[in-house]
Amino acid sequence: MNPKDSKVSEGGLNVTLTIRLLMHGKEVGSIIGKKGETVKKMREESGARINISEGSCPERIVTITGPTDAIFKAFSMIALKFEEDINASMTNSTVTSKPPVTLRLVVPASQCGSLIGKGGSKIKEIRESTGAQVQVAGDMLPNSTERAVTISGTPDAIIQCVKQICVVMLESPPKGATIPYRPKPASAPIIFAGGQAFTIQGQYAIPHPDDWMPLLQPVPMNLLFPMIIYFLKSECLGDAMQSMVHA
Repeated sequence: MNPKDSKVSEGGLNVTLTIRLLMHGKEVGSIIGKKGETVKKMREESGARINISEGSCPERIVTITGPTDAIFKAFSMIALKFEEDINASMTNSTVTSKPPVTLRLVVPASQCGSLIGKGGSKIKEIRESTGAQVQVAGDMLPNSTERAVTISGTPDAIIQCVKQICVVMLESPPKGATIPYRPKPASAPIIFAGGQAFTIQGQYAIPHPDDWMPLLQPVPMNLLFPMIIYFLKSECLGDAMQSMVHA
């Protein structure tokens, strides 16, 4: 989160910001919308630039850039869209308690101390004044100098929280160079059986290319299951494995 440009105007401090969000595939699909219609509407109505990282990763980075008013409008539209998704998912559900809207900001680790405050005083103040839940991750995101800041609550609470976080970030700019977090592409599911590594492709286990066993042929999954010790590398892999088990 970095101030790109600032100037004092009659209305106060007018600042252009860049804020990065970390989203799962379903969340990204929701804000893109059918044929990109939703994100196009968000860009037009908020006036903010909204860019989504490319790639087939389980996680994607959504970058929002613009004047503060445009940033807050874009956040409001995203939070309301997620709330709409939650309401839709509960239509035919037996769940009675409504889950909060949750957004994950990606913030340089050097700014997290100011966000937490001495003895946690600042983050406590933000929680109490906005009604939102705010959690700063203790560890940096892989291969980066950034941390995830998770905000949960009603759309209005989230917007008020983001405004306060932006003020803190502007008052305490990042120190030194920031290595941005870049999500890695999803790995192919890997299983281990009889000392051999296999990658899963459809209903077959293919000998893993890193293991030099050229004579092995693809093996039907049902023959491998009795001897499988497998590792689940992601949510997507968990779903894939479960669907195979029940197929």
